[in-house]
Amino acid sequence: MKISLAVIGKTSSEFVSRGITEYVARLKHYVQFDVCYITDSKNTRNLTESQQKQNEGKNILAAVDSSDFVVLLDERGKEMTSVDFSKYIQKRMLSGVKRVVFVVGGPYGFSDEVYMRANDKISLSKMTFPHDLVRLIFTEQLYRAFTILGNEPYHHE
Repeated sequence: MKISLAVIGKTSSEFVSRGITEYVARLKHYVQFDVCYITDSKNTRNLTESQQKQNEGKNILAAVDSSDFVVLLDERGKEMTSVDFSKYIQKRMLSGVKRVVFVVGGPYGFSDEVYMRANDKISLSKMTFPHDLVRLIFTEQLYRAFTILGNEPYHHE
C-alpha cells in the first residue's frame, strides 16, 4: 500500500519543511509515502470563499485516482487516539487498497464535490492549526502509527 498526503500549496515555513522531511525519511522504513503539493488558487483576493474552494476542489479531485481511498483531514471528522489511528492504518493496509490519500484543504476547507468523493474524514484535534503545521502533525502521527504497529518504543502509553 502507498500513502500520500495531498496538500494545497507549498509549505512556507522552513522549520515545518525540515520536520516533514525528517518524518518522510523515517516513514521510508515502513511504507511508500509521499507529499503531493496541489496548486493553490491564484489571485485569491479577487475570489470569494466559494470560488476558492471550487478551484482548489477541482485540483484536489484531479490529483486522486478513482481507486484511491480518500481521507479528508477535517475539523468535523472522527477524532482518535494515536493507537486508534494506528489500527485505522492497519485496517486500510489489510483492506487491499493500493493507495490512501489524506488531504489537507485550503483555508476555507473543501468543496462539496471533494466531500462527496471522500471515503472518510479524520480530525487531528478540536483545535485549529495553521495548514502548514497540520502537515507536520499528520506526518508525525503517521510515523507514530507505524512504530505502534511495530511495537517500537517511540510511543509511550
